[in-house]
Amino acid sequence: MKKNLLLLLVFLSFIGYSQKVKDSVLFKKQKSYRELTISLPPSYSKETKKTYPLLFLLDGDYLFDPFQGALRFGYYWDDLPEVIIVGISQGNERNDDCTIDQITGLPDGTGSDFFEFIGGELIPYVQNKYRISPFKIIAGHDVTASFMNFYLYKDAPLFNAYISLSPELAPNMETLIPDRLATFKQNIFYYQSSSDGDIKKMKTTITKLDENIKAVVNPTLNYKYDDFKEASHYSLVLYSIPSALYQFFASYQPISTTEFQEKIVKLESGYVTYLKNKYDVLEKALSIKMNIRINDFKAIEAAILKNKAYSELEQLAQLSQKMYPRTMLGDYQMALFYENTGDIKNAVKYYQSGFQREPIGNLTKDMMLEKATQLRTQIKK
Repeated sequence: MKKNLLLLLVFLSFIGYSQKVKDSVLFKKQKSYRELTISLPPSYSKETKKTYPLLFLLDGDYLFDPFQGALRFGYYWDDLPEVIIVGISQGNERNDDCTIDQITGLPDGTGSDFFEFIGGELIPYVQNKYRISPFKIIAGHDVTASFMNFYLYKDAPLFNAYISLSPELAPNMETLIPDRLATFKQNIFYYQSSSDGDIKKMKTTITKLDENIKAVVNPTLNYKYDDFKEASHYSLVLYSIPSALYQFFASYQPISTTEFQEKIVKLESGYVTYLKNKYDVLEKALSIKMNIRINDFKAIEAAILKNKAYSELEQLAQLSQKMYPRTMLGDYQMALFYENTGDIKNAVKYYQSGFQREPIGNLTKDMMLEKATQLRTQIKK
């Protein structure tokens, strides 16, 4: 618990370094504008062709800051990607926005209007104005957490991922949501949380929903439920946010020591394929396309050398040359390939050619020259 509290204090401190942009969008049926709070990633103005996942927050009045803090902390350490955050202010309109028919359990009246407003006006407005990728997340707390689930009822859900913080579930949701989650063929992410200090009536249906979702057999479903100890209906929000984000973006994270030791080193072959698949999953599931990290290349290189699977160094070099064509990374790996397979002349050749290219990571011109010099000495002997 103390570690969790420390983490929360740290990531919330990042809020001070964040900027918010105010915007508004016309709610046509109500003939009024709804206020939005928006956070654009640090690279947004520089990388003008890059698109970013969308995190859309109901209850943006109080959920915006903790989500923004968690994300800034995460992408500071390259554990989470840059995300465009859009929070809608609901204030006194919150209950009207989430009005449902207690018999059908569906949005009704002003609730139906708000549901259509988000899908038909707000999200299209945001997509037209900002560079949004196909991966979209929605989050809410208690009544808004329940309300966001209605987008799952559509054949083509508006959102790919759902963060449900202690939801005050509408009638029949504990059975309808699992039924819907079982049908999707595309990747779908779902997170919900509760706590031992949560409102008892709500906790009962949340627990039932958890049981029903866990019974769903669908390989495209990524699901997690947290039941926090010593947390209230409100404090559980701060525990849930990093847990949900790290669940959704697990494939984004760099190769860790644990991943290296428990998965990669234990492979008998296919190290380069593992690396390619890691980034292919990232692009297909989260719509995030990025160059393979230098440190991930080095991790695969280390596994190849450790297991003496030297033939894969040539494959790794080809991938490096594709990702970082101006740098010495590919030449260095080709030099390693020849050096470890006993072809010293070609190893020297690639160390020398690498010297002509741009340094990258811990690879320097001095190092490449030194390696070439050392191997030439071996040839003369």
